[in-house]
Amino acid sequence: MTGCNDARFSIAESLNGTSWLQVLAAELETEYLKKLELKISEDWANGISVYPEKSSILRALTATQWNSVRVVIMGQDPYHGEGQANGLAFAVNSGIRLPPSIKNIYKELSSDIGLDVPPNATLTGWAEQGVLLLNSVLTVRAQEPLSHAGWGWERFTEAIVRSLNEHPEPIVFMLWGAPAQKKAAWVSNPRHLVLQAPHPSPLSAHRGFFGCRHFSSANDYLQRSGRTPVRWEQVDSV
Repeated sequence: MTGCNDARFSIAESLNGTSWLQVLAAELETEYLKKLELKISEDWANGISVYPEKSSILRALTATQWNSVRVVIMGQDPYHGEGQANGLAFAVNSGIRLPPSIKNIYKELSSDIGLDVPPNATLTGWAEQGVLLLNSVLTVRAQEPLSHAGWGWERFTEAIVRSLNEHPEPIVFMLWGAPAQKKAAWVSNPRHLVLQAPHPSPLSAHRGFFGCRHFSSANDYLQRSGRTPVRWEQVDSV
């Protein structure tokens, strides 16, 4: 079982010490987030496995501070297989077999910029470079995709995007799949770039994810905007 029966889940406590705590201060006081926290805690109390582990649910935010964000890669919800989800969208820890979605991301990365496909997908190197690896929904029950959809995560990740819309530096938003693309409505600042494509899962990658060239497009825009491009080949921490 994932989680602790006697543990209360707190988004604010998970973000303690990060720049997100101040940026999202008003959102963290909302009633819907309190209900979301309670429902996740109830899942644990009822013996339901929830992914990722409690300590990693907000990892996308703790790994990439608000003021350092250069690129947002947004997906749907976490992997629902045992040992897969680690809090960074599309990433898995070292030693875990690569899921189909990240394999397809690597295929597009190779086609786009000629990068050799890495053997793992921790993506910590991306996060440390300011790539916010965020899903629209941040938790899921084991073997039940989208089981926590509609619980409030979508509104919370919308608030994250709205906060980034006010960012003083240009940001590239790479929105993959229908749930992620809904966030485009909250990116109105002309300094930012929004790139949209189908989700990289095997069910949809051939509908336009392959060939989208988001990685090179993002770096081109960052360079034109005076920001440092992402070293996409650096998937692990240095």
